[in-house]
Amino acid sequence: MKKTLLFVCLCMALLSCTKSRTNVPATMPVAVIYDTDLGSSTDDLFALEMLYRYHEEGRCRLLGVVVDREGEDCAAVADVMNTYFGHGDLPIGLVQEGIDTPYVWIDYRNMASWCGDGGSPMFDRTNMPPYPDGWQLYRRLLAAEPDHSVAIVSVGFVTCLAQLLESKGDEYSPLSGVELVRQKVKCLYVQGGSFGDTLGTCYNLVVGPDFAQTFFRLWPTDVDIVFSPGEVGDIIEYVPDTVIADIDWTDIHPVKQVYLRCNTHTGQMMWDPLSVIGAVEGDGLFSLSERGTVSLTPGAETVFTPSSAGNCRYQLPGDSAWNAMMLDKIRTVNRMH
Repeated sequence: MKKTLLFVCLCMALLSCTKSRTNVPATMPVAVIYDTDLGSSTDDLFALEMLYRYHEEGRCRLLGVVVDREGEDCAAVADVMNTYFGHGDLPIGLVQEGIDTPYVWIDYRNMASWCGDGGSPMFDRTNMPPYPDGWQLYRRLLAAEPDHSVAIVSVGFVTCLAQLLESKGDEYSPLSGVELVRQKVKCLYVQGGSFGDTLGTCYNLVVGPDFAQTFFRLWPTDVDIVFSPGEVGDIIEYVPDTVIADIDWTDIHPVKQVYLRCNTHTGQMMWDPLSVIGAVEGDGLFSLSERGTVSLTPGAETVFTPSSAGNCRYQLPGDSAWNAMMLDKIRTVNRMH
Protein backbone atom coordinates (compact mmCIF):
# COMPACT_ATOMS: atom_id res chain seq x y z
CA MET A 1 0.00 0.00 0.00
CA LYS A 2 2.83 2.39 0.93
CA LYS A 3 4.63 1.63 -2.37
CA THR A 4 1.45 2.31 -4.38
CA LEU A 5 0.85 5.60 -2.59
CA LEU A 6 4.47 6.64 -3.16
CA PHE A 7 4.19 5.84 -6.88
CA VAL A 8 1.02 7.90 -7.24
CA CYS A 9 2.60 10.87 -5.45
CA LEU A 10 5.65 10.72 -7.69
CA CYS A 11 3.49 10.67 -10.84
CA MET A 12 1.46 13.63 -9.63
CA ALA A 13 4.62 15.58 -8.81
CA LEU A 14 6.09 14.90 -12.24
CA LEU A 15 2.87 15.93 -13.96
CA SER A 16 2.70 19.13 -11.94
CA CYS A 17 6.31 19.98 -12.75
CA THR A 18 5.76 19.40 -16.47
CA LYS A 19 2.69 21.62 -16.55
CA SER A 20 4.40 24.43 -14.67
CA ARG A 21 7.37 24.60 -17.03
CA THR A 22 5.71 24.78 -20.43
CA ASN A 23 2.89 23.52 -22.54
CA VAL A 24 5.18 22.81 -25.51
CA PRO A 25 6.31 19.21 -26.17
CA ALA A 26 10.08 18.84 -25.89
CA THR A 27 10.29 17.31 -29.38
CA MET A 28 8.83 20.35 -31.16
CA PRO A 29 11.30 22.36 -33.28
CA VAL A 30 12.00 25.72 -31.74
CA ALA A 31 10.05 28.64 -33.16
CA VAL A 32 12.38 31.49 -34.16
CA ILE A 33 11.90 35.18 -34.95
CA TYR A 34 14.95 36.65 -36.66
CA ASP A 35 15.71 40.31 -35.89
CA THR A 36 18.44 41.76 -38.13
CA ASP A 37 19.99 44.97 -39.48
CA LEU A 38 20.18 43.71 -43.06
CA GLY A 39 21.87 45.98 -45.60
CA SER A 40 25.32 46.38 -44.10
CA SER A 41 27.24 43.33 -42.87
CA THR A 42 27.14 39.96 -44.60
CA ASP A 43 27.09 37.81 -41.47
CA ASP A 44 23.37 38.71 -41.22
CA LEU A 45 22.88 37.00 -44.59
CA PHE A 46 24.73 33.84 -43.57
CA ALA A 47 22.71 33.66 -40.34
CA LEU A 48 19.48 33.92 -42.35
CA GLU A 49 20.66 31.21 -44.76
CA MET A 50 21.31 28.95 -41.78
CA LEU A 51 17.79 29.52 -40.47
CA TYR A 52 16.33 28.51 -43.84
CA ARG A 53 18.33 25.29 -43.72
CA TYR A 54 17.36 24.53 -40.13
CA HIS A 55 13.72 25.20 -41.02
CA GLU A 56 13.88 22.81 -43.97
CA GLU A 57 15.50 20.15 -41.81
CA GLY A 58 12.70 20.46 -39.24
CA ARG A 59 15.05 21.78 -36.57
CA CYS A 60 13.27 25.10 -36.22
CA ARG A 61 10.19 26.96 -37.43
CA LEU A 62 11.20 30.33 -38.81
CA LEU A 63 8.20 32.55 -38.05
CA GLY A 64 9.30 35.81 -39.64
CA VAL A 65 12.02 38.38 -40.20
CA VAL A 66 12.15 41.73 -38.38
CA VAL A 67 14.38 44.27 -40.14
CA ASP A 68 15.64 46.84 -37.64
CA ARG A 69 17.58 49.02 -40.11
CA GLU A 70 15.35 51.74 -41.58
CA GLY A 71 14.46 51.76 -45.28
CA GLU A 72 12.25 49.69 -47.56
CA ASP A 73 15.38 48.70 -49.50
CA CYS A 74 16.60 46.85 -46.40
CA ALA A 75 13.28 45.01 -46.09
CA ALA A 76 13.54 44.24 -49.81
CA VAL A 77 16.81 42.42 -49.12
CA ALA A 78 14.92 40.16 -46.71
CA ASP A 79 12.28 39.57 -49.38
CA VAL A 80 14.86 38.71 -52.04
CA MET A 81 16.52 36.26 -49.67
CA ASN A 82 13.23 34.69 -48.56
CA THR A 83 12.00 34.32 -52.14
CA TYR A 84 15.27 32.98 -53.53
CA PHE A 85 15.52 30.31 -50.87
CA GLY A 86 11.88 29.25 -51.20
CA HIS A 87 10.42 31.03 -48.17
CA GLY A 88 8.67 33.96 -49.80
CA ASP A 89 5.66 33.50 -47.55
CA LEU A 90 7.61 34.57 -44.45
CA PRO A 91 6.26 37.85 -43.03
CA ILE A 92 8.63 40.81 -42.86
CA GLY A 93 8.47 43.67 -40.38
CA LEU A 94 10.41 46.91 -40.80
CA VAL A 95 11.35 49.46 -38.15
CA GLN A 96 9.71 52.80 -38.91
CA GLU A 97 11.21 55.06 -36.25
CA GLY A 98 14.61 53.58 -35.52
CA ILE A 99 18.22 54.72 -35.71
CA ASP A 100 18.84 57.56 -38.13
CA THR A 101 21.37 56.68 -40.87
CA PRO A 102 23.57 54.15 -39.05
CA TYR A 103 26.90 53.36 -40.68
CA VAL A 104 26.86 50.95 -43.63
CA TRP A 105 29.85 48.61 -43.78
CA ILE A 106 29.04 46.67 -46.97
CA ASP A 107 26.31 48.36 -49.00
CA TYR A 108 24.06 45.77 -50.61
CA ARG A 109 20.82 47.62 -49.86
CA ASN A 110 19.97 47.86 -53.57
CA MET A 111 20.03 44.07 -54.02
CA ALA A 112 16.40 43.99 -55.19
CA SER A 113 17.26 46.24 -58.16
CA TRP A 114 20.27 44.26 -59.41
CA CYS A 115 19.81 43.17 -63.01
CA GLY A 116 21.23 40.36 -65.09
CA ASP A 117 22.78 40.54 -68.55
CA GLY A 118 19.39 41.04 -70.21
CA GLY A 119 18.48 44.01 -68.03
CA SER A 120 15.75 42.18 -66.10
CA PRO A 121 15.83 41.96 -62.30
CA MET A 122 18.13 39.18 -61.25
CA PHE A 123 16.00 38.14 -58.27
CA ASP A 124 12.27 37.63 -57.84
CA ARG A 125 10.19 39.30 -55.14
CA THR A 126 7.20 38.09 -53.12
CA ASN A 127 6.53 40.39 -50.18
CA MET A 128 6.14 43.98 -51.31
CA PRO A 129 5.63 47.13 -49.18
CA PRO A 130 4.06 48.47 -47.14
CA TYR A 131 5.53 46.43 -44.30
CA PRO A 132 4.18 46.39 -40.74
CA ASP A 133 6.32 48.06 -38.12
CA GLY A 134 8.76 45.58 -36.61
CA TRP A 135 7.27 45.72 -33.11
CA GLN A 136 3.78 45.10 -34.53
CA LEU A 137 4.96 41.99 -36.37
CA TYR A 138 6.52 40.81 -33.11
CA ARG A 139 3.17 41.14 -31.36
CA ARG A 140 1.29 39.28 -34.09
CA LEU A 141 3.77 36.41 -34.24
CA LEU A 142 4.21 36.04 -30.50
CA ALA A 143 0.48 36.12 -29.75
CA ALA A 144 -0.12 33.16 -32.09
CA GLU A 145 2.47 30.86 -30.48
CA PRO A 146 2.27 28.57 -27.42
CA ASP A 147 3.56 29.89 -24.12
CA HIS A 148 7.34 29.85 -23.51
CA SER A 149 8.03 28.50 -26.99
CA VAL A 150 9.68 31.27 -29.04
CA ALA A 151 13.40 31.95 -29.40
CA ILE A 152 14.20 35.45 -30.60
CA VAL A 153 17.51 35.84 -32.41
CA SER A 154 18.56 39.49 -32.33
CA VAL A 155 21.67 40.19 -34.40
CA GLY A 156 21.15 43.87 -35.15
CA PHE A 157 19.87 46.85 -33.22
CA VAL A 158 17.44 46.47 -30.33
CA THR A 159 15.11 49.14 -31.70
CA CYS A 160 12.14 46.87 -32.44
CA LEU A 161 12.64 44.91 -29.22
CA ALA A 162 12.57 48.14 -27.19
CA GLN A 163 9.42 49.26 -29.00
CA LEU A 164 7.82 45.85 -28.46
CA LEU A 165 8.49 46.08 -24.72
CA GLU A 166 6.93 49.55 -24.60
CA SER A 167 3.83 48.47 -26.54
CA LYS A 168 0.31 48.18 -25.14
CA GLY A 169 -2.42 45.62 -25.71
CA ASP A 170 -3.91 45.52 -29.19
CA GLU A 171 -5.93 43.34 -31.57
CA TYR A 172 -3.35 40.56 -31.30
CA SER A 173 -3.15 40.35 -27.50
CA PRO A 174 -4.47 42.33 -24.54
CA LEU A 175 -1.09 41.92 -22.86
CA SER A 176 1.49 44.66 -22.65
CA GLY A 177 4.72 44.10 -24.53
CA VAL A 178 6.56 43.10 -21.36
CA GLU A 179 3.88 40.59 -20.39
CA LEU A 180 3.64 39.22 -23.94
CA VAL A 181 7.39 38.57 -23.95
CA ARG A 182 7.19 37.03 -20.48
CA GLN A 183 4.40 34.68 -21.58
CA LYS A 184 5.63 33.66 -25.03
CA VAL A 185 9.43 33.90 -25.23
CA LYS A 186 11.59 30.97 -24.21
CA CYS A 187 14.95 32.69 -24.66
CA LEU A 188 16.53 35.67 -26.39
CA TYR A 189 19.82 35.18 -28.23
CA VAL A 190 21.59 38.51 -28.71
CA GLN A 191 24.65 39.25 -30.81
CA GLY A 192 26.07 41.97 -28.66
CA GLY A 193 27.81 42.92 -25.48
CA SER A 194 31.42 42.89 -24.45
CA PHE A 195 32.49 40.97 -21.36
CA GLY A 196 36.25 41.09 -21.29
CA ASP A 197 38.47 42.17 -18.41
CA THR A 198 37.72 45.84 -19.11
CA LEU A 199 34.43 47.51 -19.96
CA GLY A 200 33.72 47.63 -23.67
CA THR A 201 30.97 48.76 -25.98
CA CYS A 202 29.22 46.94 -28.79
CA TYR A 203 28.20 48.66 -32.03
CA ASN A 204 24.68 47.20 -32.01
CA LEU A 205 24.01 48.85 -28.64
CA VAL A 206 26.10 52.02 -28.65
CA VAL A 207 24.67 53.25 -31.97
CA GLY A 208 21.21 53.54 -30.41
CA PRO A 209 21.79 54.13 -26.70
CA ASP A 210 18.23 55.23 -25.87
CA PHE A 211 16.78 52.07 -27.41
CA ALA A 212 19.41 49.97 -25.62
CA GLN A 213 18.63 51.56 -22.25
CA THR A 214 14.90 50.91 -22.76
CA PHE A 215 15.58 47.31 -23.70
CA PHE A 216 17.72 46.62 -20.63
CA ARG A 217 15.28 48.40 -18.34
CA LEU A 218 12.15 46.58 -19.51
CA TRP A 219 13.26 43.07 -20.52
CA PRO A 220 11.62 40.62 -18.04
CA THR A 221 14.17 39.29 -15.58
CA ASP A 222 12.59 35.83 -15.68
CA VAL A 223 13.17 35.37 -19.44
CA ASP A 224 16.65 34.10 -20.31
CA ILE A 225 19.14 35.98 -22.48
CA VAL A 226 22.25 34.44 -24.05
CA PHE A 227 24.69 37.04 -25.36
CA SER A 228 27.17 36.32 -28.14
CA PRO A 229 29.78 39.04 -27.54
CA GLY A 230 31.94 40.34 -30.32
CA GLU A 231 35.05 38.67 -28.97
CA VAL A 232 33.61 35.22 -29.77
CA GLY A 233 33.04 35.88 -33.47
CA ASP A 234 36.10 38.10 -33.87
CA ILE A 235 38.27 35.08 -34.60
CA ILE A 236 35.97 33.32 -37.09
CA GLU A 237 36.52 34.77 -40.57
CA TYR A 238 34.82 33.66 -43.78
CA VAL A 239 37.05 35.30 -46.37
CA PRO A 240 35.57 36.56 -49.67
CA ASP A 241 37.49 34.19 -51.94
CA THR A 242 36.22 31.22 -49.95
CA VAL A 243 32.63 32.48 -50.04
CA ILE A 244 32.76 32.79 -53.83
CA ALA A 245 34.42 29.38 -54.18
CA ASP A 246 31.80 27.74 -51.96
CA ILE A 247 29.05 29.03 -54.27
CA ASP A 248 30.81 27.85 -57.45
CA TRP A 249 27.66 26.04 -58.57
CA THR A 250 25.93 29.27 -59.72
CA ASP A 251 26.36 33.01 -60.17
CA ILE A 252 22.66 33.76 -59.66
CA HIS A 253 22.80 33.76 -55.89
CA PRO A 254 22.11 36.84 -53.71
CA VAL A 255 25.02 36.29 -51.34
CA LYS A 256 27.48 35.52 -54.12
CA GLN A 257 26.38 38.66 -55.95
CA VAL A 258 27.11 40.71 -52.82
CA TYR A 259 30.64 39.34 -52.88
CA LEU A 260 31.02 39.94 -56.62
CA ARG A 261 29.61 43.50 -56.63
CA CYS A 262 30.60 45.00 -53.26
CA ASN A 263 33.80 45.61 -51.37
CA THR A 264 33.66 42.78 -48.84
CA HIS A 265 37.28 43.02 -47.75
CA THR A 266 36.24 44.79 -44.57
CA GLY A 267 37.30 42.29 -41.92
CA GLN A 268 33.89 40.64 -42.00
CA MET A 269 33.79 38.14 -39.15
CA MET A 270 31.10 35.60 -38.37
CA TRP A 271 29.39 37.16 -35.37
CA ASP A 272 25.69 36.73 -36.18
CA PRO A 273 25.52 33.02 -37.08
CA LEU A 274 26.70 32.10 -33.58
CA SER A 275 23.43 33.34 -32.06
CA VAL A 276 21.47 31.33 -34.64
CA ILE A 277 23.45 28.17 -33.91
CA GLY A 278 22.90 28.61 -30.17
CA ALA A 279 19.16 29.18 -30.58
CA VAL A 280 18.58 26.14 -32.78
CA GLU A 281 21.28 23.60 -31.90
CA GLY A 282 21.39 24.43 -28.22
CA ASP A 283 23.82 25.83 -25.71
CA GLY A 284 25.69 22.52 -25.45
CA LEU A 285 27.89 23.49 -28.40
CA PHE A 286 29.19 26.50 -26.50
CA SER A 287 31.14 27.25 -23.39
CA LEU A 288 28.96 29.66 -21.44
CA SER A 289 29.56 31.96 -18.52
CA GLU A 290 27.91 31.37 -15.19
CA ARG A 291 24.47 32.89 -14.69
CA GLY A 292 24.20 36.54 -13.81
CA THR A 293 22.65 39.85 -14.70
CA VAL A 294 23.70 42.34 -17.35
CA SER A 295 23.27 46.08 -16.98
CA LEU A 296 24.11 48.92 -19.32
CA THR A 297 26.17 51.96 -18.35
CA PRO A 298 25.29 55.45 -19.68
CA GLY A 299 28.06 54.88 -22.23
CA ALA A 300 26.38 51.65 -23.47
CA GLU A 301 28.95 49.38 -21.86
CA THR A 302 27.66 45.98 -20.75
CA VAL A 303 28.36 45.01 -17.13
CA PHE A 304 27.96 41.39 -16.07
CA THR A 305 27.28 40.63 -12.40
CA PRO A 306 27.36 36.93 -11.40
CA SER A 307 24.19 35.66 -9.72
CA SER A 308 22.78 32.15 -9.53
CA ALA A 309 19.31 33.67 -9.93
CA GLY A 310 20.28 35.77 -12.96
CA ASN A 311 18.70 35.34 -16.38
CA CYS A 312 21.81 36.16 -18.41
CA ARG A 313 24.74 34.14 -19.71
CA TYR A 314 27.23 34.83 -22.47
CA GLN A 315 29.19 32.70 -24.92
CA LEU A 316 32.92 32.32 -24.37
CA PRO A 317 35.55 32.25 -27.15
CA GLY A 318 36.51 28.81 -28.39
CA ASP A 319 39.80 27.26 -29.38
CA SER A 320 40.99 26.83 -32.97
CA ALA A 321 39.20 23.48 -33.42
CA TRP A 322 35.91 24.95 -32.19
CA ASN A 323 36.28 27.99 -34.43
CA ALA A 324 36.91 25.72 -37.43
CA MET A 325 33.81 23.66 -36.58
CA MET A 326 31.64 26.79 -36.41
CA LEU A 327 33.00 28.12 -39.68
CA ASP A 328 32.29 24.79 -41.35
CA LYS A 329 28.67 24.93 -40.15
CA ILE A 330 28.34 28.37 -41.74
CA ARG A 331 30.02 27.34 -44.99
CA THR A 332 27.76 24.31 -45.38
CA VAL A 333 24.72 26.41 -46.34
CA ASN A 334 26.59 27.82 -49.34
CA ARG A 335 28.13 24.56 -50.49
CA MET A 336 24.74 22.77 -50.49
CA HIS A 337 22.10 23.52 -53.11
